[in-house]
Amino acid sequence: MAARKKTSVDAVAQLEKELAQVKAQLSKARTQQETDAQKTVTALTKEATKAATKVKSARAKLATARKKKTPAAAKQAEAAKAAVNTAKAAHDTVKADLAAAKQTLAEIKAANKLANEHDKAVAKAEAAMAKVQQAAARKEAARAKAAAKKAAAKAKAKAKKEAARARAAAKKLAARQKVAAKKAAAKAKAKAKKAAAKAKAATKKTTAKKKAATKKPATKKTAARKSTAKKAATKKTGTRKTAAKKTTAKKAAAKKAGARRGRPAKATPSA
Repeated sequence: MAARKKTSVDAVAQLEKELAQVKAQLSKARTQQETDAQKTVTALTKEATKAATKVKSARAKLATARKKKTPAAAKQAEAAKAAVNTAKAAHDTVKADLAAAKQTLAEIKAANKLANEHDKAVAKAEAAMAKVQQAAARKEAARAKAAAKKAAAKAKAKAKKEAARARAAAKKLAARQKVAAKKAAAKAKAKAKKAAAKAKAATKKTTAKKKAATKKPATKKTAARKSTAKKAATKKTGTRKTAAKKTTAKKAAAKKAGARRGRPAKATPSA
């Protein structure tokens, strides 16, 4: 569509250019036609003057010949009369041509005047139309400028809103990423801690196994010694308990005997 429109506009512009050229050529042709007609009238006017002079001369000769009464003068008078008729006919012809040329010149002048008035009217109308079009173009330009300004302001506001929305979204995303990074770091830390504890326990277990494997014979001997010592301690404790029981029994018997005799029993010194 754009290509066709451009071609159409170019065609119209070309035709307008050609029309302007034709108008210029037409104006030039009209001027030349009027000039040629004027030259023709001038030339015919000169010929008519010459023809009139010839007629006047022939009439003068005829009058002179008529004054003479001789046979030769009669012949001269006849010849002069024929010359007058010839000159008069030529003069009439030139006069007719001159009248026709003048009529043609008048018509050409009238047509040129009408054409000039038409051209002036068209130019005036075109100037008025151009003025109206210029005013409309200025109005349209102002309207387009206002619309463009409004659209620019609207676009700016929209861009500002979009930028604010983008900043908010970026801030929210950054906060979310920060929380996610913190959570991931904590998780990684816990995992590393757990792995370290597991590794430490495994190392400890491995060390204990190695230590146990190294001290197994000594442990058996130590256990035997501990068992013997425990038995000895148990035996000694039992002996002490038996002696304590015997002492307690003696004290009870002494107390009972004293009560029977009616005197207090002596405190038996403890062993």
